[in-house]
Amino acid sequence: MIAPETGVFRTTYLADLTLHRVPFARQAIIAFLLFMLLGVPLIASDYQVYVIDTMLIACIGAIGLNLLTGYAGQISIGQGAFMGVGAFVSAMLSSRLGVPFWLSVPAGGIVAGVVGLAFGLPSVRIRGLYLAISTLAAQVIVEWVLSRPGLVGGGSVSAPRPALLDSDRAYYFLLLAVCVGAVLYAENLLRTRIGRALVAIRDHDIAASVIGIDVPRYKLLAFGVSSFYAGLAGALLGFLGRTVNVEQFQLDLSIQYLAMIVIGGLGSIPGAIFGAVFITLLPIVLRSVMGVFGDVLPGNPAVVLSSAQFFLFGLVIVVFMTVESHGLARIWRNVKDYVRLWPFSY
Repeated sequence: MIAPETGVFRTTYLADLTLHRVPFARQAIIAFLLFMLLGVPLIASDYQVYVIDTMLIACIGAIGLNLLTGYAGQISIGQGAFMGVGAFVSAMLSSRLGVPFWLSVPAGGIVAGVVGLAFGLPSVRIRGLYLAISTLAAQVIVEWVLSRPGLVGGGSVSAPRPALLDSDRAYYFLLLAVCVGAVLYAENLLRTRIGRALVAIRDHDIAASVIGIDVPRYKLLAFGVSSFYAGLAGALLGFLGRTVNVEQFQLDLSIQYLAMIVIGGLGSIPGAIFGAVFITLLPIVLRSVMGVFGDVLPGNPAVVLSSAQFFLFGLVIVVFMTVESHGLARIWRNVKDYVRLWPFSY
């Protein structure tokens, strides 16, 4: 009898360089998951497809914020502002200048990355709470600029999709491809010296500078990459709703994305995905609960739903920081380790 393999073993350099370790026994499971992902538009309702589209966009934005806060250790409360920049730029290029959708979306991400670099300049000299306040100032400034009638049409711009992506079901496949590309790029980036430098700066920036890491350069690079992800997510979100409004990208959106990476797990790409799915589904679950108990609850159900949503955000963050500070990613890793090592307890 041959005992099953337990633990993780790599016996060659080629195996160590692989991005994902996929044994032959798991290929069927991966094929099934891919089939389910590609078959979602065929079995889901229109509303369910829309919700999944928002999840995929949230995953892109959360990965970008996790690269900045989780891996580089730079606190940011301005993710919603950078998403707004990408959304407005791409929508204006498409609706007013006639730029094709395939060029306006990456252009929105690039402009958001440049804006993020500009607002990331204070990170060269400040950190911690002071850096968080500076990114909060960026949120306020960008909101003010986007709401000016003389600049972006009074804070509202139409964002028409091309005929090929007119339905949410067709748009789903594009979002899925972009999300997978964003995950792969982030994971490969973290395997390079850039990723190692970001982690070193997060752990101790003074020690990182002593060993030769250009700390200001990598901090700015983290802001630029994170803002590009945010701009890309904002552009895709704007085209999903076909209209971009400044009210979509206010401070509460930045708080939601911060909650995503905290609940999902700081410094973890799967954690960003788990957190994005969790926070996206939370208002939907709350709305269902309010629908059941709406007659019993006092006051306006919409006001109660909004208050309960922010209350649960705070409560869940406190619970995870107290019970499991590494979030859903650590819980998932513990489950996988238990299954991998079973029936052994060590």
